[in-house]
Amino acid sequence: MRYFEDFVVGETIVHGSRTVGADDIVAFATEFDPQPFHLDAASPQAAFTGGLIASGWHVAAIFMRLMCDSFLLDSASMGSPGIAMLKWVKPVRPGDTLAARSTVTRLRPSRSRPDRGLVEFRHEVTNHDGELVMWLDNLIMFGRRP
Repeated sequence: MRYFEDFVVGETIVHGSRTVGADDIVAFATEFDPQPFHLDAASPQAAFTGGLIASGWHVAAIFMRLMCDSFLLDSASMGSPGIAMLKWVKPVRPGDTLAARSTVTRLRPSRSRPDRGLVEFRHEVTNHDGELVMWLDNLIMFGRRP
C-alpha cells in the first residue's frame, strides 16, 4: 500500500504496456467517440489522418488502466481534483504498443486536511518506437500513513 509519504519528487513509476488493435479502436469509438477516422480506415476523413487512429480519450483510458494496474489500486488514492494539462502529440494506430510512466513533480501536504496530501505527476505515454503520443499533468490525492 502506497501512501502520500511514500512518494519522492523525481521518482518515475513505470507502468505496463498494451497493444492497441483495430477492433479495440473501433469498439471504443463506436461507443464514445464516433468520428469517422476512429471508425473506418477507408473513410475520407481517415485519409486526412493517414488511416484509422485511436481516439485520444481511448489513449487516456488505456493510460488510466495501466496506472491503476501498476500502483494506483494498491495505494491510498483518494481521487484527483482534475487534470491541469493534457496533450495528444501523435496519433495511435492499430498495432501500436503503448507504454506509460508517471514522474512525481511535486508533493504538497494538505494544510486543511492533515490526513492527506497531493502528489503532482507528469504522465507520459509512448508507442513501441519510444515516440511520445500523449502526456498529462495532474494531481492525485493520497491518504497519509496512519
